[in-house]
Amino acid sequence: MSEGIRRRQFIGFVVAAPVLVTAAALDAPAPAAAAAADITDIVDLNDLMTVAALPTSGLISVEVTPDGTVSFALPRAEVGQGITTSTAMLIAEELSVPLERVRVTLADARPELLFNQLTGGSNTTIATYTPIRVAAAIARTRLLQAAAVSFGTAVADLTLRAGVITDRSGRHVDIGALAVAAASARTTQMAVELTARESFTVIGKPHNRVDARDAVTGRKRFAMDLDVPDAKPTMVCRPPTINGKVGSVANLAEVQAMPGVTHVVVIGTGVAVRAQTFGQCIDAVRALRVTWRPGTAEGKSDQTIRQELALAELPIGLRPPTPVVDARFTFHFRNNSALEPNCAIADVRAGRAEIWSALKAPIVAKQAIAAKLGLPAGAVTVHVTEGGGSFGRKLFFDAALEAAEVSQKIGRPVKLMWHRADDSRQGRVHPMATSRVRAAYLGNTVLTYDQRHTSVATDLSHGLGEIITAFAARLPVGDIGFSETFFQLSQTMSYDFGVTSRLLNETDKGFNTGSMRNVYSPDVTCARELVVDQLAARMGRGPYQFRRAFLRDDRSRAVLDRVATAGGWGRSLPAGVAQGIAFHAEYKAVSAVLVELDCRPATVNRPVRDGVAGPRVTRAVVAVDVGLAVNPRGLEAQMMGCVMDGIALALTSSLHLRDGYFLEASWDNYFYTRQWNTPPDLQVIVMPSTSDQPGGAGELGVAASMAAVACAYGRATGTMPTTFPINHGTLSFTPKPTVPPIPPSPTDGLA
Repeated sequence: MSEGIRRRQFIGFVVAAPVLVTAAALDAPAPAAAAAADITDIVDLNDLMTVAALPTSGLISVEVTPDGTVSFALPRAEVGQGITTSTAMLIAEELSVPLERVRVTLADARPELLFNQLTGGSNTTIATYTPIRVAAAIARTRLLQAAAVSFGTAVADLTLRAGVITDRSGRHVDIGALAVAAASARTTQMAVELTARESFTVIGKPHNRVDARDAVTGRKRFAMDLDVPDAKPTMVCRPPTINGKVGSVANLAEVQAMPGVTHVVVIGTGVAVRAQTFGQCIDAVRALRVTWRPGTAEGKSDQTIRQELALAELPIGLRPPTPVVDARFTFHFRNNSALEPNCAIADVRAGRAEIWSALKAPIVAKQAIAAKLGLPAGAVTVHVTEGGGSFGRKLFFDAALEAAEVSQKIGRPVKLMWHRADDSRQGRVHPMATSRVRAAYLGNTVLTYDQRHTSVATDLSHGLGEIITAFAARLPVGDIGFSETFFQLSQTMSYDFGVTSRLLNETDKGFNTGSMRNVYSPDVTCARELVVDQLAARMGRGPYQFRRAFLRDDRSRAVLDRVATAGGWGRSLPAGVAQGIAFHAEYKAVSAVLVELDCRPATVNRPVRDGVAGPRVTRAVVAVDVGLAVNPRGLEAQMMGCVMDGIALALTSSLHLRDGYFLEASWDNYFYTRQWNTPPDLQVIVMPSTSDQPGGAGELGVAASMAAVACAYGRATGTMPTTFPINHGTLSFTPKPTVPPIPPSPTDGLA
């Protein structure tokens, strides 16, 4: 409807319960009516995920309790992105309660939610924005009705502010006192109108995170902080090569007798050790003498994978008779690098299992764990804990599956944690890929743009968060179909480049890959934006001016203009220092990034212990338009993280593959963005809201940040970079041994 959400009436339910519980009932949105130049103009990945979640939106409820607090079990995972805060803001807006009275917890795995419990694709706020508001608005209406009965007055004579309902005479009552009276003995349907955007007092205003104090004071509880009775520390001795298997263990009894060790048992991924402390686990893992069978990447290296990718590249067609820019880019393996190591608690007893872990796809985790243990799904309880970072890592439940297997084999609860070296060498990685781009032009017109992206297979076996699509994604043909669909619905051609085509092909399933933050977009966009710079140079135009001329809509041009103005595009800089500018659209949102990169020898050659300093981003400006920004302060924080990711992907962070294993073994030699690469001047600009609906934000700024750094490097050095990260060719550390698989634990906390 032309007036959008302000005038539209929504339907929801008052759920039968002893206290007030409300939920939404929604229809699928109408398809886009605008003329489409790209498939994502009609339907994109977020449309697919949002529509899939709608049928079960009515199962997600808001509860008002007698103590005056409002409870909501969020069916998504909080892994540091701030969705518990933005969710609390939605409820506080519609219920007119102080933010501190809203309690947002994380829902256990609920198979009845089907596609509605997957955290990914920057979709949480998009998919839950209206259902949560509708449920809260129904609760507000019921509370006002109950107060009207109590006061013997009309609803129109009442106001609800800060959790207190007041009538015209000044009588007042807290909503907690009405929680029972406003409840319903049977589920009934209600219609409500949501708060008009011009009346917002919470949504769209900057708010600190509701969990900030707990995070900085150590009160926030992650999986390893939980006190599950008798859940002892557990770690796994893993193979020296990727996915190797245990052949035999020479000293099982000897290790079993080591101080503190309670159990040693062979599992599918290695040899698990349970002990009184994690230090004792480390000692035992290092003492094990295991004969290993070959893994799934035996003998492979960066060079052999590059050859595989070249053979798998799809044809790009005959070279046209017009001038072309033709380029091929290589992107090496990268690690997800979540702050929190992969971990889970499991308590498996006869006929039942209980799991605790930070999971972004808890339904399929519950179903897969049940199958692994030979239990009915109803006998497995999966609790979703808050996570210390994810970047796609927690879409997979490897630790939870291992913990369940160990607990079942020994009949005792376990608190299983991966070592940093485990995650670098055996964990989920962003696949190595190449991107071939050809753009044909004539005069001031780009005639065609073709891109062939070839990648080591991306594991999308989490599907849409439940077992059916997860199974389909594993099928021999279904996997590339699932990946190609994901690829096409997440990539947008934002420039008016004539006839365009993009195709994905994948090869080699021998690696543990995953949907790392922004998935395909950083590599695809980086390649495109570098070619855009080349096209601009061929046509005698500046990179900013060229982009502005070819972007397809005013919204995109606005963010580009904003960073160019705020960043002082074209200002005089010393030789060896240059600006780069890039654009990316995804998640119903648009972004532009401008950086200044110092590539002077004095900067590049700074001495860094066991590392490569390389170029430094000295300034970054980010502009984003996400439609309606629910929490601008949270959005700014997200963009800061995206910039750091982009710098890492362009300059420093990669895994080196040699003889079937990765050389990196922890953060001391996996070079995510460090202090010596970060910009001392960083500005995030949140554009004025251009929509009544929010777009996605969690991953939005990664692709443009990576591309802007790459473009700046090309301008500063005079040579377009084609291999990423740029410092991959320099091995700056001595690799740690693979046997034993993890380094010794420190003895004094200082050495």
